[in-house]
Amino acid sequence: MSRTCGFLVLTLLFCAGIQAATPTSTNITVEAIAGPFNGTPTSISIAGSARFSPGIPDVTGAFSASFPIASTTATTVSGNFTIQMSGGNLTGTITLPTAFLLGTTASGNGSATITGGTGTSYSGSTGSFASLSGTSLGSASTGLVFSFTGSGSITTGGSGGGGATTSGPTPTVTAVLDAGSYTPGVADGGIFVVKGSNLSASGYNSSGFPLLTTYSSVSITLTPTSGGTGTSAYMLYTYNQSGVNQLAAVLPSTLAAGSYNLTVTNSGSTSTPFAVQVVQSKPGLFTQDASGAGLAIVQNYISPTELDIDRFTTGTVSGVTISPAKPGQPLIAWGTGLGPVPGGDNVGSAGYDFLKNGGNVQAIVGGMAITPNYAGRGPTLAGVDQIVFTLPSNVPTGCTVSFQISVNGVLSNPTFIAIAPDPNSDACVLAGFTTAQLQQLDQGGTYTVGTFSLLSETSPQLAAPYNAASGAFTQYTGFELASATSSSTYATSTSGSCTVYTVTSGPGTVVVNPAVTVHLDAGVITLTGPAGSSLTNTPLTETSDVYELTIGTGSGVPGAVNGSIVAGTYTLNGAGGKDIGKFSASVNVGNPLVVTGGLPSTVVRSQGLTLNWTGGNASDLLEVIGSSGATASGVTTSVSFICTTTAGAQTFTVPPSILTQLPAGSSIGTLLEITTGAIGSFSAPLTAGGSIGLGIFTGVTGAANTPAYQ
Repeated sequence: MSRTCGFLVLTLLFCAGIQAATPTSTNITVEAIAGPFNGTPTSISIAGSARFSPGIPDVTGAFSASFPIASTTATTVSGNFTIQMSGGNLTGTITLPTAFLLGTTASGNGSATITGGTGTSYSGSTGSFASLSGTSLGSASTGLVFSFTGSGSITTGGSGGGGATTSGPTPTVTAVLDAGSYTPGVADGGIFVVKGSNLSASGYNSSGFPLLTTYSSVSITLTPTSGGTGTSAYMLYTYNQSGVNQLAAVLPSTLAAGSYNLTVTNSGSTSTPFAVQVVQSKPGLFTQDASGAGLAIVQNYISPTELDIDRFTTGTVSGVTISPAKPGQPLIAWGTGLGPVPGGDNVGSAGYDFLKNGGNVQAIVGGMAITPNYAGRGPTLAGVDQIVFTLPSNVPTGCTVSFQISVNGVLSNPTFIAIAPDPNSDACVLAGFTTAQLQQLDQGGTYTVGTFSLLSETSPQLAAPYNAASGAFTQYTGFELASATSSSTYATSTSGSCTVYTVTSGPGTVVVNPAVTVHLDAGVITLTGPAGSSLTNTPLTETSDVYELTIGTGSGVPGAVNGSIVAGTYTLNGAGGKDIGKFSASVNVGNPLVVTGGLPSTVVRSQGLTLNWTGGNASDLLEVIGSSGATASGVTTSVSFICTTTAGAQTFTVPPSILTQLPAGSSIGTLLEITTGAIGSFSAPLTAGGSIGLGIFTGVTGAANTPAYQ
């Protein structure tokens, strides 16, 4: 691997994090957990994630709030909240029903007011969400999972693009993330990024070897939370442009795993400590849009003088050769966080192969585990890892083949790569896409997907079934193609298999992904159902080009319309808007899915789980989904599985080998869900010319519970 290619990887990495412009109107969705608690608590703290659509400029943040419970008879209770974004924090007050927080009612309405903020993007922010509607799952004894949403407006403040100066105010740290997956928790010897405000002077400055612990008057120090001497990280770059302030550094391999307080010192001013969890290894694959998700940075070996960047078709982009991978071909994947190495982290590595030093590293391509030829530090590089492996001749092929790295059982962020069907093909193959369309995506084109769904789901925690219609028209780049095509999961998933996913995060933190979702305006959309549904040209509510409708007054959700989801045909009619023209979409929903005996409240993992059911259309895909989490030393590990079959099978057993991977005795994110979906395809014109690439209208029925996994 040449030094030039290595610097190409770092260049892509350094350019991450530039955010979109700040809107004034947005929709907020909060998902958070609380408890468990016994008796009546004197206060309730909830923590989770907040999502803004559209971004403000950030899309997601870590949400936390605390509510004093002075009286259980009080109708409502107010608490202070903080939303930790990459460009600063939003702060304010939120009011929710007391019974809703205590778990004695499964739905409730509230409001929130933003009274301030910090950082380059949010200092001095104001705003309000006058009407929040929420639902909850679980109980006080097992833990509660809250979800509430509402529309409103935010007027953001912030210092803009000028950033900190050499004599500026005290730095503020808002996030510390690994540089591959962009999630909390950093690995020994790996690259990490620090986001915040006043972290560095304006501009972009990158360091050379040997890396310094103080660069451009900026240093990063990690001190054990238990006390002791701080350790300095090796600085890679400082970035402060267009309202984004970010640092990147390499964590010394000699730092012991554990809990630390991180501080940034800029020209003598030091930030407030920020809690960070250090682990021995945390593989993170670099992605081509530097989002931590999507098309991975992988090079396909063509010859000693040509290494193509993995894309959908064969050609060039900005002078760089591209091609899809081929069965039997050697590949080089790039990332960080495989683990500590000897010899120092401030100079270019001579190469350290974890495989030859007792490490168990696997490249997992389309579910197939492949032992690499080399897995270790990239020669001449610091903190950057390369995984060299050869695709088997029988490897799964396609344009969005799943790709992860496993290090001693720890999985990297899920990404995808493109693999052509045979060594002589110049393009990968994906149903519904022509080679010309794939070439356009390789050259920076976009792909528009319309995804709408009907959902009817029962739960012991809800007094009535939750019935809703929702959807949007979303514009994707080629780097996001797997997300675009995942909308048709119910039509294309392979039946009879199970997949396990693992996510690790620090306390009160969420994924910070710089990618911004682009939704398109389709005008007024109405829903008409069969006789018995009481739905006739019923309009969906539009918020920031996202369409939603809650059906059934028994749901307790404000704004719900009278109606129900019954078997039969449902039709969406779009009048047309600024981006999307007039369209129509239909789906034939089968009889409601009914689980024999209901979903269990306790699952003994070692015994497996057999579910029997009736309902749904026989050929419809059926999914069984489960999850639970556990926290140790401030790090939360959530494990989920998805198993697929068809509704007509009427029975499925989740094997012990899958269930035993879930943490036992947990109330964190505990879920068991079974759903089946009918699917209808449709097309819609783009007002700028042409049509959307994919239109999917699904009708999903199912059931959910929050069992105890033993």
